[in-house]
Amino acid sequence: MAKAVKKVVPKTRKTAPPAKRPAAPAFTVKTAKEITATFADCVGLTAKVAAALAAEKVNILAGTGYSASGMRRKAIFTLIVDDLRMAEKALDRIGADDIQDSSVIMVETENKVGALERISRIVANAGIMIYYFYSTTSSGKTATCVFKTADDKKAMKVLCKA
Repeated sequence: MAKAVKKVVPKTRKTAPPAKRPAAPAFTVKTAKEITATFADCVGLTAKVAAALAAEKVNILAGTGYSASGMRRKAIFTLIVDDLRMAEKALDRIGADDIQDSSVIMVETENKVGALERISRIVANAGIMIYYFYSTTSSGKTATCVFKTADDKKAMKVLCKA
């Protein structure tokens, strides 16, 4: 009697699919004009600045304000607005000591962990100094970051290529 030959089927190893890398946060880049106004510091100054701009129907798109010294002698407001000319008139009318405008970069990005690091790393890897930045989330899903760099034109170029 012949013995039955048992077929041995090699066991196949199941390999896990490659881990998905989280997608890098997407962003858009554009230039903007920023207005910086210096005032003698006093109680109620933020309300005064906001009221002057509102009276001229100037919308504040982004901004920061702070006292420049522990003695609170000067306050500095840095704003991105929808009407630069009207904003300058309104701030001058309420006693701004100095008003200047300059170009900055606005980056709209997903509000995700690591978004600021990615953007600032791209700029740093291009050898560009970031002088300052400020940012805020707008809807919880997106964030707006404003950057002033040593070379805004080059920073725009490298960010647009990323």
